[in-house]
Amino acid sequence: MDEYNPLKTKNKYLNTSTAVDDAEMNICRIVVVASLLAAARAGAEEPVFELPDLVVQSRGLDAARNAIAPSLGASRYEIDRETIQKLPQGESARLTDVLLQAPGVVQEAFGDLHVRGDHRNLQYRVNGVLLPEAISGFNQLFDARALRSVSLITGALPAQFGYRTAGVVDMQLRSGREEPGGSLGVYGGSFGTIQPGASYGGSAGPVEYFGSLSGLRSDRGFENPTPGPDGIHNRTNQIRGLVHTAMPVGDRSRISLIAGSMLSTYQVPNTPGLRPGFTAYGQSGFDSAGLRARQVQRNSFAILAGQHSLGDADLQLSAFIRRSSIRYRPDGLGDLLFDGAASAVGRESLSYGTQGDAAWRLHPDHTLRGGFFLSQDTTRSVTDSTVLPLDPFGNAFDAPFNLRESGRVRQTLFGVYLQDEWRIAERLTLNAGGRFDTVSGIVEASQFSPRANLVWTPDEVTTIALGYARYFTPPPAELVGTIDIARYRGTTLQPATRQADPVQAERAHYLNLGIRRRVTESLTLGIEAYGRTVEDMQDLGQFGRAYVFSPYNYRRGRVFGTELTADWRQGPWRLYGNLSISRSEGRGLVSNQYFWSPAELAQIGRKWVRTDHDQLLTGSAGGAYEAWQGGTVSASMVYGSGMRKGFANSEVMTPYVTVNLGLSQRLTLPDGGDWTLRFDVLNLFDRAYQLRDGTGIGVGAPQYGMRRGFFAGLSRAI
Repeated sequence: MDEYNPLKTKNKYLNTSTAVDDAEMNICRIVVVASLLAAARAGAEEPVFELPDLVVQSRGLDAARNAIAPSLGASRYEIDRETIQKLPQGESARLTDVLLQAPGVVQEAFGDLHVRGDHRNLQYRVNGVLLPEAISGFNQLFDARALRSVSLITGALPAQFGYRTAGVVDMQLRSGREEPGGSLGVYGGSFGTIQPGASYGGSAGPVEYFGSLSGLRSDRGFENPTPGPDGIHNRTNQIRGLVHTAMPVGDRSRISLIAGSMLSTYQVPNTPGLRPGFTAYGQSGFDSAGLRARQVQRNSFAILAGQHSLGDADLQLSAFIRRSSIRYRPDGLGDLLFDGAASAVGRESLSYGTQGDAAWRLHPDHTLRGGFFLSQDTTRSVTDSTVLPLDPFGNAFDAPFNLRESGRVRQTLFGVYLQDEWRIAERLTLNAGGRFDTVSGIVEASQFSPRANLVWTPDEVTTIALGYARYFTPPPAELVGTIDIARYRGTTLQPATRQADPVQAERAHYLNLGIRRRVTESLTLGIEAYGRTVEDMQDLGQFGRAYVFSPYNYRRGRVFGTELTADWRQGPWRLYGNLSISRSEGRGLVSNQYFWSPAELAQIGRKWVRTDHDQLLTGSAGGAYEAWQGGTVSASMVYGSGMRKGFANSEVMTPYVTVNLGLSQRLTLPDGGDWTLRFDVLNLFDRAYQLRDGTGIGVGAPQYGMRRGFFAGLSRAI
């Protein structure tokens, strides 16, 4: 399945790429011819539009790059720049907010996402190059300002997509040559929010460039642990930037550089009215509203890519580096009095590697694709914990002391793939192949993974896709820490379960069936069903006050669900809606068992339990209406039936729905500049809803969604 945009309907499943570069060139030629005809009709002496040769070349190379790794047979939900700008928040939206409008995406705290019953396990690609996931995820590194489009690819993925397989977040960056100029503006409002931003692109001779820079100051960093609109001690300051440059080398080659960085500081929010449970340094009283814990997150990456076209073959070779770190600083005395321990946590991950991909149009009915991926990830962790000793009866007494634990985890990934896109008949295409992957470091494992997708278009308005994929998911090295349980015996950090087996690689069988039909010229409907059986199913949890996830494995897992999609557009109206039904469950815990009590381990060992991120019903909807010249009214909605809570995830959270409204107006002011004014209301009905209540497997604290907020923005084209 492929290419589905809620506001611009395309064929969701079929994306055969044979001679796609020629097709892209033909599009450019059509635009030129159309402009010449328009000029002739207007009686103009010169054409009203002319497409420069460098733009034609750039588009041809973009098409060739996309042809190397198409998602034929998988489900691709695309949201382009026009859509992003029209929906509430516009280009000031986080990448997370944009992706929540895709089917099967469940909202989580910290800007995290669950896709089709998986926790994170997302693969990020920037202009076709894979980026290893950061410790805090990449959702906060990217905002919508720099994106030409973002697509979520799910289902039975073709062989070129390995490792993180719950979904592929495919980001295409804006082009300075095709979109010269930029904008400068500010956005803000409720919760002390101020968000300045700027972007600019252009070209200098053959070199094109584009850059964006934005900042954020808000009194709502993490999710509030209380239902009120304002959190206590919850300020955040963030800055992020991205730059993209590209230079053609001859007529069929290009060198590109992409780099981005983000720095975020957070206050950790407090819950008032809690009573300390321990005594330390002779003190047993502390106001929980006065805790002063903080966290700092840094993410940065760089990609150098070279692309070359050889007639019927297209190649891309890239090198990348990614650095990510988290530092959590506790309130030393306060954390000790409330939790019996105060732990300063530091984690830093460095990943670098290379990736090569190629496509060869061997025959009009066969396109071969192959490539490799090689990376190494080194993660260093340091934990300084102040703890209290326990007496023979298990009671803590006032004699605090320090324990320091540090370690390094190194993991190497290597994979190769080969596949054939075979056009069996005019309306039937088979995309079949396989990949072989190895992981060395945390565990030693390997697997050959066959993949196959069959796409049938019985008529011009119907597409049916059936896919199978074998998946191999190595442990998330950026999240794996070190632990020596014996060192914590007889202290307040002593775990109830004294077992910590290493995290294992996940192996899964995945089936996907989808049908999409254009019912009328305006309405398109789709239904998709998927199922996954898993060995050593990976999951993540927050254990402790630091906002850092830790991985673990269920011995067995199973996930299945159905997605319904609809979109409609006519004249100035564009509407869409998605509904997902999903179930994710696991049985038996086989790694990092010390996170749980013996009772939970026993319960999970003898019966299937829901994963903490399992949500039965998930919905999203929205649309835009061009009400007048330069003016757009828009709305978006997110619904969730609630994730899990309670002992062994045996209960469910309360359902919630949030509605956002937006209004934007383009206008020209006396200074001659093009301005855009927007006004947004988020959580229109001021629903106080909980994402988490602090119970369940791997849930660290209560987390409430954002209350109603009013925001406005003003930007000027430059």
